[in-house]
Amino acid sequence: MDRLLGEVVVLDAVDAGLVRGLQGDGRASFQALSQLVGISREAARARVQRLLDQGRVRVVGVVAPEVAGLTALAHVSLDVAGPSAAAALVAAARPAARFVSCTAGPHAVVADVRVADADALEAECALLRQAPGVRGIEVFACTDLVKDAYAPTSPAAGRCRLTAADLDRIDRLLLELLQRDGRASFSALSERVGLSQPATRARVLRLLEAGAVYVTGLVATAALGVREAAGIGLGVRAGAREVARAAARLPGVNYVALGHGRFDVVCGVDARDRAELLAGLEALRGLAGVARSESWVHLEIVKESYTYDLPAE
Repeated sequence: MDRLLGEVVVLDAVDAGLVRGLQGDGRASFQALSQLVGISREAARARVQRLLDQGRVRVVGVVAPEVAGLTALAHVSLDVAGPSAAAALVAAARPAARFVSCTAGPHAVVADVRVADADALEAECALLRQAPGVRGIEVFACTDLVKDAYAPTSPAAGRCRLTAADLDRIDRLLLELLQRDGRASFSALSERVGLSQPATRARVLRLLEAGAVYVTGLVATAALGVREAAGIGLGVRAGAREVARAAARLPGVNYVALGHGRFDVVCGVDARDRAELLAGLEALRGLAGVARSESWVHLEIVKESYTYDLPAE
């Protein structure tokens, strides 16, 4: 049976297994999902449909930033005088902000920002500096996203092999439809785009295999028993990429970015409780090559977005 955790329903073991299966492949067949959790195909279908109908999981296509024309990623920390809510809301209202959180740490608000290029990032930072109470900002410019729980790539596809220029009108429409419903059938998609079902299937598979979109299940992490989340920036003596790769292999680490600025590596950590969170942060601090660290606990996630406005033809 499901049980309540505060206001969030914690999924039972079978439902949690199905959700993890959908997180790995949002278009996985019911047969594959049933084998994953050890129940019949019919039972898997019924459980997945119930999870979808109740809104406990959403299966969406996460589009690669490259095909949306977004090549610059930065982690921005806002130094705020007084209450942080107003500054966080201003940051969250920016379309470029993918993630915004009020934190307990050196900075009151942190945000992940995706934009087209360095000039657009400079303009975005200028706007964030004008948010209420903001005394200054510090920027970590990401040069390589080593790990992301919702990265729009698959082990088979590797990095995205398409750009915005490689897409035509039908490709963009398919991506928009998959962003809304990642498990939409080829039949339903073909009706929307005006192609035959085989032609639509070929188009979707091309987009998936090229890493242009990754279909996954989105679920409140609290439903999987996660109650604590934190970020940590690492300064390293040498070998930042080796540190980033080692960090990505640690349990509970869901995000690892390599870059330059305040830190050399920035990581995100999820945990079931404070003790597990501390253990995760300590493991990162203890990695060979780490010279310094700075961590922050997420108190309230104000925005978390995985959809992009695709460029017009």
